[in-house]
Order: sequence, then C-alpha cells, then structure tokens
Amino acid sequence: MSNGMTPIVKTITGWVKGFILVFGIYIVLYGHLTPGGGFAGGVIIAMTFVLITLAFGKDEALKRFRIGIASELDSVGALMFLVIALLGIAGGLGGTFFTNFIAKSNPGEPYSLMSAGTILLSNIAIALKVGSSLFLVFILLVMTKVLYREPGEKP
Repeated sequence: MSNGMTPIVKTITGWVKGFILVFGIYIVLYGHLTPGGGFAGGVIIAMTFVLITLAFGKDEALKRFRIGIASELDSVGALMFLVIALLGIAGGLGGTFFTNFIAKSNPGEPYSLMSAGTILLSNIAIALKVGSSLFLVFILLVMTKVLYREPGEKP
C-alpha cells in the first residue's frame, strides 16, 4: 500500500504547491498595503504543507518540514514579535510599547513595501508563528489518529 493519494492528486499537488507558497509569502509581505497580513499569509503557507501531507503522506511532509524546525520557527516568530514590541519602548521616540520606530525615523515612500515600518516585520513574525503552529497541530493530529468505534464494538 502506498502513502498518500492517487498519482493524479500527487501530480497536481506537485504543480500547485510552489504557487500556493509564493502566494502566502506575497500576502505576508504586502499585507499592510492589501488585504492580508501575517495571519492570513501564515495560514496559506501552512496549507501548502498540509496539502503535501494529504497528497503524499506524513513521511514526505516531515522530510520537507521537520517537527523540530517547525517548533523552532514557532518560537522564533513569538520572540521576534516580542522584540519588535519591546524595541518600540527602547527605540521609539515616544517610548511606548509597539511604537512604530522605523516609520518615525524613516517614513519611506507611501504605498511601497517598506512604507509601514515595523508592520512588515510584525507580519513576518506572525506568519512564522501561525504557519508553523498550524502545521504542527495538523501533523500531530495526523500522527495520533484515533479510530472511531461503535458502542459495544471490541477493540
């Protein structure tokens, strides 16, 4: 018995997984200019690996995105978000939590990628946190699948 789904599903997944990943990255990077952001982009990025898991099986997905790396990225995203918030106190002109210190020192050109200051960095941090967390939840559910039994049915 082979892992994953039919060859048709595997072929289509092979074609679209890169596009989905790039679209998720686009949503993260341009979330301050268009609808999207760190959470939405992180969900899309996680769904790339969920699709790989469904199409090819958990072993193939874990070759591409190991649990240890996902756990570390989850922690890095949370730490990065906290550091950005604390730098608002230390580096901000107003000295408050989450002050957008980059935009105050260098406003940039409106509607450009770097025009939002710390918002872009916050989006990246949230995307790391959300994407790796959702993949971890999904892969742990796959690894600990529970079989349903009818009442009175023997194990």
